[in-house]
Amino acid sequence: MKSVRLLVIFLILSTVLSSCKKKEGALLYESDRKESVPAPVQEVPKDILNTQQAFTTLVKKVTPSVVNISTIGKKKLVRPFFEGSPFFEDFFGDTGRPQYKRESSLGSGFILNNEGYIVTNDHVVRDAETIQVKLSNESVYTGKVIGSDPKTDIAVIKINAKEPLPAAVLGDSSKLQVGQWAIAIGNPFGLDRTVTVGVVSATGRSNMGIETYEDFIQTDASINPGNSGGPLLNIYGEVIGINTAIVAAGQGIGFAIPVNMAKQVVTQLISKGNVSRGWLGVSIQSVTEEMAKSFALPKAGGALVNDVVPGGPASKAGIMQGDIITGFNGASVKDVRQLQRLVGETPIGKKVEITLYRDGRELKVLVTTAPAESAPVQSQMQRPEREAGLLGLSVEELGPEMRRRGITGVVVSDLEPGGIAEESGIQRGDVIVSVNQKKVRNLAEYQKAMKDANNRGAVALLVRRGNANIYFALKLR
Repeated sequence: MKSVRLLVIFLILSTVLSSCKKKEGALLYESDRKESVPAPVQEVPKDILNTQQAFTTLVKKVTPSVVNISTIGKKKLVRPFFEGSPFFEDFFGDTGRPQYKRESSLGSGFILNNEGYIVTNDHVVRDAETIQVKLSNESVYTGKVIGSDPKTDIAVIKINAKEPLPAAVLGDSSKLQVGQWAIAIGNPFGLDRTVTVGVVSATGRSNMGIETYEDFIQTDASINPGNSGGPLLNIYGEVIGINTAIVAAGQGIGFAIPVNMAKQVVTQLISKGNVSRGWLGVSIQSVTEEMAKSFALPKAGGALVNDVVPGGPASKAGIMQGDIITGFNGASVKDVRQLQRLVGETPIGKKVEITLYRDGRELKVLVTTAPAESAPVQSQMQRPEREAGLLGLSVEELGPEMRRRGITGVVVSDLEPGGIAEESGIQRGDVIVSVNQKKVRNLAEYQKAMKDANNRGAVALLVRRGNANIYFALKLR
């Protein structure tokens, strides 16, 4: 009887355990189940599968040409405001010696050719004491800066590799269209060879205040710290840009240097270690709506010449102060940044056609670019750009000292407190040289010119400040 009870208990336990095991298997979908579990989606459209395959194929082929760059440098510490004073030194000793701290940074780059040249951003390797380059096969080499160009944020480094190097293939950024696929590969936050996919959001982005020469590709392919210097690719795996910047306050807004701009810079960096650019010999500022009205320009645009360097290329070609440059070598000039970039990309010694707007009519002149290195230091001074406003200032005759120096015009003696003229940037001591392109040599000529300007409702003033000339456009009351 006892044996019968034990047998029953055994059968019950076996049944329960078997049931639990089946339930557990169904819950966890264990790999030893006899029947396969179907995928949630049985049929995926072929175009989606082909797109996915295109991305995976691209990544496998291109990733080996992308490198991780780590640097160690030193930067000077910011010293407290009280350092250097006798009181501070009495208590803490001499602290006049420079103090530094070691800093490390991460970035990306891509191999240009089998000789070991690598393209990256200038800000990735700037001030670096040591540069380590890690390849996709985990090999690590020491890099050396061959040349860098802060104005475009491009640098070239070189490694002496003992193995064949997979080189990236450069594309043509001039053919880019908004909406095309964009793939970024880099080293964000130290995460090796991260791939992100998006589209080309815009092209020709300028006036960003990031670099001197700007013509950025905007993309929503995720770019993060550490992506700097890495490639932005098209669907063919060709490099179309160099990832360089992000909008800190925005998501999905990144910028890349067009590869066509990089080609010219990289070629010069490898051949001679620096970049030489064309120079016109003019100082320019943007054309506001008020200035366009004052100069009778149909619409705001172009670059207003506020100074011409004597003996420079522009001067020799007959370009004058007050001319508005609207075209350069067949391209329309939208603003100051674009003209700077067009001139900078022009080979030195090349003769180009410039379209000007002067006295209500269009002119064309031929200018031969000179090297920027030949520009006098004062001609490279940055000219502030101001918004114009209501006219609220007082002027008086120049003093004898200024006249002895050959300066003509009237001097600003007072500004209406809080007036827009003051806010526009006009300062006491500025010398008004011309009114609406008419030179004024004294107070009487200034007053007559202002009376004539009253019919326009706005006035363009050419102001001399030190060695700089600046145009201001102001509305009249």
